[in-house]
Amino acid sequence: MAKTKTVKDPTKFYGTGRRKNAIAKVWITAGSGTITVNQKELGAYFGKKTLEMIVRQPLELTDMLSKYDVIANVHGGGNSGQAGAVRHGIARALVVADAELRPALKAAGFMTRDPRMKERRKYGLKKARKASQFSKR
Repeated sequence: MAKTKTVKDPTKFYGTGRRKNAIAKVWITAGSGTITVNQKELGAYFGKKTLEMIVRQPLELTDMLSKYDVIANVHGGGNSGQAGAVRHGIARALVVADAELRPALKAAGFMTRDPRMKERRKYGLKKARKASQFSKR
């Protein structure tokens, strides 16, 4: 029995984006510019125009908004973190598609992973740093 080799699709590019606790798996393919997040249209998923703007930023910067279709699966975190994760994933996928876009995306700050995360809760405290009220007597 012969083994079949999977052929990588040269028109589909992948990038993983992360921000806070959100993780986005992003694929870009040649197309008309539709952006789908978790099988929903961009506007229907995020709702806020500012979050939609955040997701589109790398495509607008590189003038690729009407050249690629974006399919993203995102989980974890909140709305803002998910939008940032999708933006990071789109930027990484664009670099895989065309390495010459990297300097422009890096200068705009889209290639950098935002490391800020929620601090873990410590024992003996109510939250990460909140302690119960101190009383001398």
